[in-house]
Amino acid sequence: MALEKRSRFVLFHSLQSLIAFGVLMVAHVLAGLLPLLGPLLAALIFLCSFGVWLLMVYHSLRGKWYHLPWAGELAERQLRQL
Repeated sequence: MALEKRSRFVLFHSLQSLIAFGVLMVAHVLAGLLPLLGPLLAALIFLCSFGVWLLMVYHSLRGKWYHLPWAGELAERQLRQL
């Protein structure tokens, strides 16, 4: 299913992933800039990112339309405009 050219399923999960991990990456970098608790916070964000990644891979490989709370809504709106 991931090899299809214009699959709405693949486009949705790609957009959702870009949005979610873009925000998590910015949060990780900003947390790393904090002096004392920054490295701990960055490590927690990394673990959260890994968990979200596993969850998204699991659902996409099973063929389910899994929506993350805020990234899924944004991805769905973008997909409607295509």
